[in-house]
Amino acid sequence: MAQVQLLSPRSQSTARALGAVHGNGFLPPAVLAAAACCLAACLLLPSLARAQPAWPNAPIRMVIPFAPGAANDAVGRIIANPMSTALGTTIVVDNRPGAGGNLGAEIAARAPADGFTLFLANVSHATSASLYDKLGYDLLRDFAPVSLIGSGSYFLVTHPSLPVKSFKELVAFARARPGQLNVGSAGAGSYLWIEMLMDLTGTKMTHIVYKGTPQVATAVLGGEIALGAVTTVVASQQVKSGRLRGQVVSSPQRSTMSPEVPTVLEAGYRELEATTWYGLLVPSATPKDIVNRLHAEAVKAMKLPEVRERFDNLDIRAIGSTPGEFGTFIRNEVARWAKVVKQSGAKPM
Repeated sequence: MAQVQLLSPRSQSTARALGAVHGNGFLPPAVLAAAACCLAACLLLPSLARAQPAWPNAPIRMVIPFAPGAANDAVGRIIANPMSTALGTTIVVDNRPGAGGNLGAEIAARAPADGFTLFLANVSHATSASLYDKLGYDLLRDFAPVSLIGSGSYFLVTHPSLPVKSFKELVAFARARPGQLNVGSAGAGSYLWIEMLMDLTGTKMTHIVYKGTPQVATAVLGGEIALGAVTTVVASQQVKSGRLRGQVVSSPQRSTMSPEVPTVLEAGYRELEATTWYGLLVPSATPKDIVNRLHAEAVKAMKLPEVRERFDNLDIRAIGSTPGEFGTFIRNEVARWAKVVKQSGAKPM
């Protein structure tokens, strides 16, 4: 009876449920004690599971590899705000400019894969994979794709004094004057696009690289260069006023800001189609459920009217691809621009 008195009614029923029958009705005290410990541990498991903090339980850092005010920075900040609200935490923008966007990429690639680091990549990271012999990161190996956020286009403009009124006329004019025309670009993407343009059209121009697209536009306006690749935002007002002449846009569709300017496809050069894209990545070992959650919230954010309006003001088309689609897109971009680098002999700017 002494053994029975050591157990509460609840413990007795538990022991019986476990088949704890021995001699006078119950197992020896040592066995019962061990069973009680196991039972207590099982009862504690749900509490321990509930005690684990759910992601995201801290601010998320979004590494943007360009300075504040750049297009990449604007896209990141537009998408970060609604995603912060949906995730119930703060997304802190961390601008890390340098080395053509590669410094920030390296910092993000080395961050813990815990869901608390986002990286906003763009086309320059796909071009850097072949432009540079050595990088501190591998775009395909060190990152997991979340979503392609949006894309814009390269906008080729000329000075009004140049006696050409179409891209076809521009190509003929440049072919007849090899090395005599100066062309400007800014950033690895537009730099390689101009190199590809010269290769595909059989033209040879003196290629000058500027710090940013506003400087390219200024150089065309001042007659320093005959033509240049800029963004629609930078050039649309000058094109409307007649101070610059829009020749083509590189995207598959016309610009909403300058719809009168034809696409490269309409001009007869499908191979020149290219975009200035922006996409979210995370360190490669980030848990899949976190990647999926980030993707879902990014897509929801891009469907918001206020986000689309702000993208429209930058002449950027919201996309919102799946992680798998974005991964395929990146691999294709890396391969495409590697071919351009090899054919043109382009070097880091």
